Amino acid sequence: MSNQPEVIQYQTTGTCCQVMQVAIQDGKILEAEFYGGCHGNLQGIKSLIKGMSVDEVIEKLQGIKCGPKSTSCPDQLAQCLIEYKQKSLTQSK
Repeated sequence: MSNQPEVIQYQTTGTCCQVMQVAIQDGKILEAEFYGGCHGNLQGIKSLIKGMSVDEVIEKLQGIKCGPKSTSCPDQLAQCLIEYKQKSLTQSK
């Protein structure tokens, strides 16, 4: 178990939210901040994902679309976490 959370930032594409910042510790989401986007919806997502595993968040949110867009804020969060996992695997080798 790690003592300090890892904080990652992700520049989104195709959404109103422009940047996401997520704190992860021991494979679980501690905190998330969203800059731009629908404040109420993103606060709801933030509340729901706290304490969830990275894999569980990816599984639940990946592929969600916003209207005619090919992505959404939840999908971008999943993409952020997928990128985080890929970098973590690369660094551990």
